[in-house]
Amino acid sequence: MNRRILVILSLLLVVAMAFTGCGTPAATPAAEAPAAAVEAPAAATEAPAAEAPAAMASAEAEAATAKGLTELANAYNGDYQGTIVTMTGPFTDEDAVKFDSSVQDFEAATGIDIQYEGSKEFEASISVRVQAGDAPDIVDFPQPGLMATFAKQGQVIPATDMIPEAWLAQNYLQSWLDMATIEGPDGPQQYGVWHRFSGKSLVWYPKAAFDASGYAIPTTWAELEALQDQIVSDGDTPWCIGIESGAATGWAATDWTEEMMLRTTSLENYDKWLVGELPFSSPEVKNAIETFAAIWNDDTMVSGGRAAIVTTSFGDAPTGMFQDPPTCWLHKQGNFITSFFPPTAQYGVDYGVFYLPGVDEAYGSPFLVAGDIMSAMADRPEVRAVMQYFSTGEGIKGWLAAGGALGMQKDVDLAWYGSDLERDIAGLVNGATSVRFDGSDLMPGEVGSGSFWKGMTDYFSGAADLDTVLAEIDASWPKK
Repeated sequence: MNRRILVILSLLLVVAMAFTGCGTPAATPAAEAPAAAVEAPAAATEAPAAEAPAAMASAEAEAATAKGLTELANAYNGDYQGTIVTMTGPFTDEDAVKFDSSVQDFEAATGIDIQYEGSKEFEASISVRVQAGDAPDIVDFPQPGLMATFAKQGQVIPATDMIPEAWLAQNYLQSWLDMATIEGPDGPQQYGVWHRFSGKSLVWYPKAAFDASGYAIPTTWAELEALQDQIVSDGDTPWCIGIESGAATGWAATDWTEEMMLRTTSLENYDKWLVGELPFSSPEVKNAIETFAAIWNDDTMVSGGRAAIVTTSFGDAPTGMFQDPPTCWLHKQGNFITSFFPPTAQYGVDYGVFYLPGVDEAYGSPFLVAGDIMSAMADRPEVRAVMQYFSTGEGIKGWLAAGGALGMQKDVDLAWYGSDLERDIAGLVNGATSVRFDGSDLMPGEVGSGSFWKGMTDYFSGAADLDTVLAEIDASWPKK
């Protein structure tokens, strides 16, 4: 009996040891291995995440210091962590997403939170906010004319109070600085920094057919005229032109007028024209219009003839370039026009672009633009840091990669562009000797989007002669 108990106890001991031997090795790796697997990636991912912003901040702080951008350097050194800079402007929907994405690296590296609130009714909303004493720290103005209104009221802080003039002169073509200079309460000063822009002085063409026909890109006005004549002699029509745009019909003709003003007279005259000091009826303005009217009024030069200009939608005008064979070969319009091209059209294959040549060598190679200017309405160290950031190529780099913007800052690297088309357009703009903003956008509304649009439409439709149109536009100018 005792022996039987001894045997049973011995067997139980062996079984217990077996279970212990099997369970322990299996349980230990099962518990420890996942823990090691979780911890290792965490260490691997966290280290770069912690180091990358620090490394970036250190390099950017050094670069900002070299440029004399003190507050920007301080921001990268972490001096303004946890601060907020409020902004407003016209960016909504996709543009708002692109803007927010473009400043994420800066926010991560500096700890500054840029809070952007866009509005589709920006012009009205910013006026209400300023009047209510609720102005944001920085305002993104889509054109300098509206900014000038607030600058004259003393609501905008001069950019040169926040950013060294030497840096601005180094990183911008002088024309950009001129366009930011407004007559304020204390005299003329620069009241903002240009952030992004779009180009207008562009001529689009059907590349494959163009190359197959042996045509060459014109680099002078004489060469452009020779190209027009060659296309006509080949039995085709050079230009695709249309200015119909519903209630805004005529605006495309104002762009051509502005292009010719920049190419046939001085920048000083252009600037005087925008503020009413140089009348529309002056010889300079009349000559500018007649320069391109020589093309528009010639039925052999325009698809559908002169009569089709005012009835053809500006968005439909370039359609003829994509016919086989093309029914027209040249179309002048800003870079936004590609959204009206066939969805399957490829840049560099189905279409190309070149700079609209200058007319008179005395006025160089001007470029007509539209764009956004950042202006500060508050002066704090973190606001200065953000304004300084916008004055650098890094301030637009993310947007260039995403597409939909061009950078005018000289330290922009063309390799940053995510689009071959935008990279090439930026290269064309880099060759400009001067730039000026869309003139009609800067004129009083009664003129720029009123009598100017109507007058061009009346003239090219044949409803009125040029002298009558110019006199009517002058008469519409608001009395001071």
